[in-house]
Amino acid sequence: MSIQFRNNVHCHGDGPVTLMFVHGYGCDQQMWRFIYPSFLGRYRVVLMDLTGSGGSDLSAYDRDKYSTLYGHAEDILDVIDLYAKAPVVFIGHSVSAMIGMLASIMSPEKFTAQIMVSPSPCYINDGDYVGGFNAEDIDGLLQLMEIDYDSWIRRMAPVIMGAPRQPILQEELLTRFSKNDPEITRHFARVTFTADHRAEVEKSTVPALILQCSDDLIAPREVGDYLHRHLANSQLAVINNVGHCPHMSSPTPSSDLIEDYLLHIGA
Repeated sequence: MSIQFRNNVHCHGDGPVTLMFVHGYGCDQQMWRFIYPSFLGRYRVVLMDLTGSGGSDLSAYDRDKYSTLYGHAEDILDVIDLYAKAPVVFIGHSVSAMIGMLASIMSPEKFTAQIMVSPSPCYINDGDYVGGFNAEDIDGLLQLMEIDYDSWIRRMAPVIMGAPRQPILQEELLTRFSKNDPEITRHFARVTFTADHRAEVEKSTVPALILQCSDDLIAPREVGDYLHRHLANSQLAVINNVGHCPHMSSPTPSSDLIEDYLLHIGA
């Protein structure tokens, strides 16, 4: 099977350093359209869709392989090997920030740095750890997905996007969710929202920038603080943004912080 077809890989530019952008849950590479064009003059940009999302090959979605985020991390490494000029700067949103972190643990030599946009190693509160949700909250959301997928996306799309003054973005996310394969989306939701990769955080040695939003119901500020404390060679930057998708609702501040970090690491 063609990896390009499996992950709908698109490459732009031909700079000496590769930036690899990977979207979050339920989305696709179009979510980066406000960010990546400004980097094309100096970098090679690789865009892809997670298997089972967007324009990827849905028939390639193997429920066993993708029963954990490691299956997607393996795909990331496949794409790097074929389409990137390694080592890469990996820019992942939400669950893909964790997928990228796992890939960096598996093959650190393939990564110069990782930029984590609204990341979370665990969405469920646990003792002193604040993930944003109680276990009962997650169970309820997953049950609603099984019973009434349309109600779930109407409830969750505005929460995930936030951006209360930009309803067009909420509508766009709702539309994207509605186009997904419901069975794959349900499966990936369970994998995403029940995952706990806190134990892996300290294993990642690749330098990292954590981009956290000031008001994010999906990944609250405490999550960014936790990652910054436990992730070696990390920096934390907070974007003044309501919602979980700052690359959509606050693209200029997001792009500026990415630009500053790339200059900082000499990429």
